[in-house]
Order: sequence, then structure tokens, then C-alpha cells
Amino acid sequence: MAGRTGRAAGLSHRPCQPRGHRRPVRCRGDLRQTRRHAGAARRTGRRHGLTRVELDATFFALAVPAVIFAGISKGGFGSGAAFAAAPLLALVVPPQLAVGVMLPLLMLMDIANLRPYWRKWSWPDARALMIGMVPGVVLGVILFRYTSDDAVRLAIGAIALGFVAFQIGRGQGWITVPPRPFSANRAMGWGAVSGFTSFVSHAGGPPAAVHLLGQQLSKEAYQGTTVIIFWWVNVLKFFPYLALGLFTRETAVANLILAPVALAGTFIGVWAHRVVPEVLFFRITYVLLTITGAKLIWDALV
Repeated sequence: MAGRTGRAAGLSHRPCQPRGHRRPVRCRGDLRQTRRHAGAARRTGRRHGLTRVELDATFFALAVPAVIFAGISKGGFGSGAAFAAAPLLALVVPPQLAVGVMLPLLMLMDIANLRPYWRKWSWPDARALMIGMVPGVVLGVILFRYTSDDAVRLAIGAIALGFVAFQIGRGQGWITVPPRPFSANRAMGWGAVSGFTSFVSHAGGPPAAVHLLGQQLSKEAYQGTTVIIFWWVNVLKFFPYLALGLFTRETAVANLILAPVALAGTFIGVWAHRVVPEVLFFRITYVLLTITGAKLIWDALV
């Protein structure tokens, strides 16, 4: 009986207690084996980000302003700064689930933005970037599948600080993007980088901008091109996110609660585009990204 009890519990088939004892006792080797299995399960959970999102006051205290900020960016100032929401959420939830929470909301914002810019994009640029985004997304899947939460935190933090450095460098004239003739191969290369950074932290804007700024597009064509390529990459990311377990019951509940907030942020962005100086908006963005990026890197390394 003792042997059968041990096997049913997943322990060693050899009983540890003397013959005649009624109460089964775990062997020392059994305890070590159980601890090893438990530790492996915890490591697997951390590596794949399969932990819960606590929908508490702390989560919504960051999620509501983060989603509004993303909506304002999408609706009025281009989508470049919209990814600031993911690093903010990654301060209170696992980073993989932070991007999982944001993706359906960003897709909702994309739908709201598609109509005003329908067919106003530069199709050669959009097509080449969209093709290049496919291998970039595949590389992002590999990163999420085989690395830990801390590695993803480090990647998101580094991308956030890199975005700030790129934007400040452009503003100060330290980084210039000279006009250049269209090259499909170059566009696909930047599309691959954009697809990867978009998959990791919804930060595909800067790599795509390096290509688009060199094409001297009109403001409307530039905005229309960014709208269509980020709609495409967000659709492209949906099924890998689903397969990786980044959508859970808790993230679905969060999406339902935050969907009106996302739409409100988009409409506020349309209004803010006319009354809020772009310089002020992006200065706020840089401060937020510097703080959150540094904090994520600190959490990953310490």
C-alpha cells in the first residue's frame, strides 16, 4: 500500500518506512526530486511570462494614463511615442503581459486612425517595410520564447532609452537622415528592425522613421504610411502573442475596461494636435521613457 501511495503521489516507487507502517513518508530523494520539478516549473513560467496580471488599483493607476497617452500619440502626434505605454505597464506586471495588454488596444486605435488616412500612404515604401517586418516579428518570437522576463525588461528598457537618444539627436541636429533614392532592400532592412522592436515593446516607430524621413514624403503621406504599416505589424503580432500565452483572462478583462479609455485618448489626440505644442508633448514623452527605461534596466540587472 505504501508503495502504491508513493507512486500515485509522483514519488519514488521504493517505500522509505519500515514494513507495517500505515502513514507513508517521503524519502529525502523524493523531496529533492519534488523541489527540482517545482523549481523547473517556476523557471518555465518566468521564461514564458505565464503569470497573472493583478487588476488592482496600482495596475489601473498606471494603465489608464498610459493608454490615454498612447491614444493621444496615435491620434494627434504620430504613433512614434505610443509605445511609452508598454514600459509604464512593465513596471507593475510581467513585461510580456504588458505588451499583451497593449496590443488589442493599439489595434483598436489603428482602426480608428485608418479611415482618415485611407490610401494616403506611399505604397512602395509601405509595401517594402511591411515585407521586412515579417522576419523581424519572427526574431521577436524567438526572444520571447527562449529568454527570461529580465531579458525582456532589459530589451524594453534599452529600446526606450534608444528612442529618447534618437529623437533628441535628431532634434539637436546630431543625427541627420539625408534624402536618398528609394531602395526596396534598404526599406525591408529597416522594416525587419521595426518589426522586431515592435514585437518586443510596440516601438517600431524609430527604425521605420529612419527610412521614411529619407524619402521626403509629404506630412500626409508620411502619417498615412505609418498608419498602414503599424496596423499591419500589429495584426501580424496578434497570433504569435496568442500562441505565446500573452493573452489571458485578466488581460481580456483589462482590455474591455480600457477600450473606452483608448478611444477617448485617440479623440483627445486629434484635438490636442491643434492646441498642444508638439515640442511639449514629446518632452513629456522623453522624460517618461527615460525614467521607465532606466527603471526597467535596473530591475533586470539588479
